[in-house]
Amino acid sequence: MKLFFQKNWSSFVLFLVTILGVFLVLIMAVPKAKPILGTGAAQTATSETKEVIRYTAIGDSLTEGIGDLTNSGGFVPLVASDLQEQYRLNGVQTDNFGKNGDRSDQILKRIKKNEDIQKGLTAADVITLTVGGNDLMKVIKGDVFRLTKDSFKKPLKHYQKEVEKLLTEIRKYNEKAPIYVLGIYNPFYLYFPDITEMQEIVDDWNEGTQTIVTAEKNAYFIPINDLLYKGVGDEVGIVSSEETATSSGEHDIKNNALYEEDHFHPNNLGYQIMASTVRDKMVKTQDKWLEKGSE
Repeated sequence: MKLFFQKNWSSFVLFLVTILGVFLVLIMAVPKAKPILGTGAAQTATSETKEVIRYTAIGDSLTEGIGDLTNSGGFVPLVASDLQEQYRLNGVQTDNFGKNGDRSDQILKRIKKNEDIQKGLTAADVITLTVGGNDLMKVIKGDVFRLTKDSFKKPLKHYQKEVEKLLTEIRKYNEKAPIYVLGIYNPFYLYFPDITEMQEIVDDWNEGTQTIVTAEKNAYFIPINDLLYKGVGDEVGIVSSEETATSSGEHDIKNNALYEEDHFHPNNLGYQIMASTVRDKMVKTQDKWLEKGSE
């Protein structure tokens, strides 16, 4: 019995060694599959692509990152990290010039007066801009008790002119870098559930922004409303005031993509959603900023 066991054990070990040897030969002979761009897999850098990217972000509270409990700057550092990993870059240098509460005209004034912003725009390979939410909020706060859909028509035309000036000013410092302009989303129903046309108003505002952005060379509009206003998993949406009223008559609407302190700005999850959307657009337009010839 002992001899039988020893002979069979020797055969088993020989079998394992043979299998292992074949496996190692196959690993060396078969080339690794190349990562597929756009799925989050890294892409090998080449001599034709830049090794370091300069990313300048300008805008309102969404650029500053209000609601980001890590105090890291909202979606901006997430986009930078994604790009560095995806393209195996040596680094992504970021300048964040977001300021809470800024309207389009105030962002424009900051660019004109602030040399650091001007230098950041000049050096940028990619630029993002968040604008529009505070312009819309100004209209709402102006006469909230008598608002109709028509109340937003004239302010929208004025806002479009300001966005046009803003893009023109950015181009004074950088003619080549792609500009990615994020749309606004609709958290307003949390505070104004009785304004049933609010979603249409937000849609009109986004369309107004997109019209101006599309007319600008190498500029791209990135819609985020459908990703944020309902919350993750479409758990919340635009509903009537009767449907959202509690037994006490108060409204209790929550959105798991928004910051709980104000129910207005994105939370960490909301900023991650924004970052993924911005990154995907940058990936699709990589020929505008990644190649060394696009400097």
